[in-house]
Amino acid sequence: MPREATAERTVTVQGVEIPKLGLGTWQITGAEAIAGVRDALELGYRHVDTARMYGNEAEVGRGIAESAAEREDIFLTTKLAHDDLRAAGVRRQAESSLRDLATEYVDLLLIHWPSPEGVPLGETLGAMRELQDEGKVRHLGVSNFPTALVEEALEHAAILCDQVEYHAYLGQSALLALARERDLLITAYSPFAHGDLLADGVLREIGEAHGKSTGQVALRWLLDQPHVAAVPKASSRDNRAANIDVFDFDLDDDERGRIAGLQRGGRVIDPPWAPEWDPPAGPTG
Repeated sequence: MPREATAERTVTVQGVEIPKLGLGTWQITGAEAIAGVRDALELGYRHVDTARMYGNEAEVGRGIAESAAEREDIFLTTKLAHDDLRAAGVRRQAESSLRDLATEYVDLLLIHWPSPEGVPLGETLGAMRELQDEGKVRHLGVSNFPTALVEEALEHAAILCDQVEYHAYLGQSALLALARERDLLITAYSPFAHGDLLADGVLREIGEAHGKSTGQVALRWLLDQPHVAAVPKASSRDNRAANIDVFDFDLDDDERGRIAGLQRGGRVIDPPWAPEWDPPAGPTG
């Protein structure tokens, strides 16, 4: 039987209600970004993810402004570039983001990557806390942080979220365990493993049983998990519509187990400045 959509569309972490499914905007720029954000909000998305490194914050802000959605109903995330994480750089970046996004605040500000230059987390998070105290940032978080660095960050600030690559081919059991222990959100980016998952036979077979695509099954598996949200990139209206149409079917325990068993440990995002990742995880269900 179809599940109740309204009960499944949000996750509550530290008392904060966050839409489980967001729109990722990496590699979407210019007029395409404006139209994509506007269209996503028309389709019912209320969670939008961007970053300084994406070079599209102005377009994302314009897409929000051109939509009929109220700003206070949108959970808006942006990220600080990893090469400018000294206190002055944090403020400079955040204030530029607010100007480009044409908003007085962001709901979540993340450190995009740990500093490859060794800037102390205490300095970066201290500057972020000041912005939070000023009302320019509602919540603080990190991105691409393995468990040890998340634990270190928690010593300096109240962290809401760690945004990481997470999909059926790449387990994150250590981070998920920490998230459940400390009431953190794990936001999954690249939930389709850059399209690799879309040809997977197991996902296709499960999808056929539900009248759903492989991508919809991959998203449903993620969104079924406690403390997990996902921000798939979608460049077309058809894909944006398909991604949000995942709240009307159930995966059973056997199906979830089969999907969890697909894990290979490989990453699609692993730049030279990446930290030392957690060891490859076993199946997660």
